[in-house]
Amino acid sequence: MRKRNLKLICLAGILCISGGIFAGCGATEEESTGEDIKGTITISGSSAMLPLMESSIEKYKEVNKDAVINAQAGGSGTGLSQVLEGAVDIGNSDVFAKDKLGEEKEKELVDHKVIAQGFGVVVNKEAGVTNLTKDQIKKIFKGEIKNWKEVGGNDEEILLIHRPESSGTRATFTEKILDGDKDLENDSLGATQDSNGAVLNTMKKHKGGISYVALTYMRTDEAKGALNLVSIDGVEATSENIEEGKYDFWSWGHMYTKGEAKGLTKDFIDFVGSDKNSEVIEELGLIKGSEIKE
Repeated sequence: MRKRNLKLICLAGILCISGGIFAGCGATEEESTGEDIKGTITISGSSAMLPLMESSIEKYKEVNKDAVINAQAGGSGTGLSQVLEGAVDIGNSDVFAKDKLGEEKEKELVDHKVIAQGFGVVVNKEAGVTNLTKDQIKKIFKGEIKNWKEVGGNDEEILLIHRPESSGTRATFTEKILDGDKDLENDSLGATQDSNGAVLNTMKKHKGGISYVALTYMRTDEAKGALNLVSIDGVEATSENIEEGKYDFWSWGHMYTKGEAKGLTKDFIDFVGSDKNSEVIEELGLIKGSEIKE
């Protein structure tokens, strides 16, 4: 099986929300002095990537104490639109820009695929379900299966919890689990939450809840205590199964810039996917692209 290399492309001078001006250029990767880099940048987009951003910022600032890096979620579509408009320096996304913006607008952006990230289908533990087939998941989201007892679970009415159309997590779920059938993501059935974190909070309150989240959000005792991360067709949602090509519900984690990255923007993007940040990547259950097999 071939390894797919995850390119850690070093990138770019970008616009700050507050100043709206280009950051100053820094040394190239080959010329990097390792000295503290100053400046301010803003990141928005994928909520699935937010834990990676928060932990990476904390580690990065151990060396670069004068760097100011602000990260927020909002969904992949929001991040891509904002970086394209110059409102933020980096737009994080779970999907390729062309899928949200179209091929013409994608040409204005530079893609940095820093990691591979897994996702999972989750249900409230009270539903009594630990495995679902793709066909069952499709029927649940189509509204054909309405009670967990129909798939071997408890007598609990199913509540669908969706993500908005701007969400990269939703786009990945539609592509990988619903086989691209957008009609199965029917927002009129159930409720919609804006982020992975909001999904978990809602799921804990509803015994019949089902949704999908980034695996990074299922690593806490609180999440594990309230929700089941179900196997799909008998295959568990683990990093190992993703690496071996057995579990398909995953995507690249993209950090997009408008033009080539420079200065603090470039240095931080380089850092996120580097060996210097391996501890954070491993703690969050994320995967370096070189470890993906297909």
